[in-house]
Amino acid sequence: MNTNNSDKQNSHLDLTDPDVKEIFSLYKNHEEVPYISPKRNLKEWLDLVSISSESLVPKRNMMRFKEDILPGHLILLWRIQFGTFTTSSGYPKYFEYDYGINAEQALKEVIKKGYANQLSAMDSLPYLNAAQLKAVLKQFGLKGYSKLNKEGLMELAQAELTEDQISPCFTIRGYKITQAGTEILANYPEVVDRHPKKKY
Repeated sequence: MNTNNSDKQNSHLDLTDPDVKEIFSLYKNHEEVPYISPKRNLKEWLDLVSISSESLVPKRNMMRFKEDILPGHLILLWRIQFGTFTTSSGYPKYFEYDYGINAEQALKEVIKKGYANQLSAMDSLPYLNAAQLKAVLKQFGLKGYSKLNKEGLMELAQAELTEDQISPCFTIRGYKITQAGTEILANYPEVVDRHPKKKY
């Protein structure tokens, strides 16, 4: 059984389960078995694979780079660099089914490696709409904001409030790619080149 790096993404799986064994058998020639979500219906997925309605994760997507990350980590960084990825963003199913990664876990890993950062509440103000910004300002009794546009509302918040004050007021936070993250993307351009593109 191919258990290479199974502790990194699939430690939750019961390796004695017949369906799990079959999945691991399908990936016996991969460098490691892709992430299998606990929510995945294993029997149903195996049936779909048997009739070619589902495909296996490509071998190339399960080959770790020297930095101990997979191509899926790079796609996540590529997604973050557009500046629209936040704590409220969902994770497309291609992360699991095409790239074989647990995207939520991968996000923690790229942050730990210094490839991305979670923004502060103050730096996440652009992700709020005007009504939400006004609600924040109202909590602190600030005046003169009723006719301000979004940019003006953010400027007022930044001028009059502190990070500690606004942090509890909303939960959404943005993410930003770091210089190290930009550099590692540039080191492996073929990964992003192969990925289907759409505007973000």
